Amino acid sequence: MAKSKDDPNYQNALDDSEYVEVWEDFVSIKDLVISLIICCILTIGAYLLAPNNPPKPLFFGLSGALIGFIICSVIIKPKRNLIETEEGK
Repeated sequence: MAKSKDDPNYQNALDDSEYVEVWEDFVSIKDLVISLIICCILTIGAYLLAPNNPPKPLFFGLSGALIGFIICSVIIKPKRNLIETEEGK
């Protein structure tokens, strides 16, 4: 469903300065910064711990990013409220 500037949920999200719009979705600034820090630290840390053989730093870095994503998805919970309505009646 496309977001409209006339939609009350859109206006409520805009009024709340805690959220920023990223790719037509509203995200909490605090959660965004926390997830960026976790993913960056794990990705760079895994890359630096990798042996110096050519493909291994790439795989270690990707593994660190994947582990960071999993940790962030467990720690940070979604804040959406979905309301289902019956259409066509």
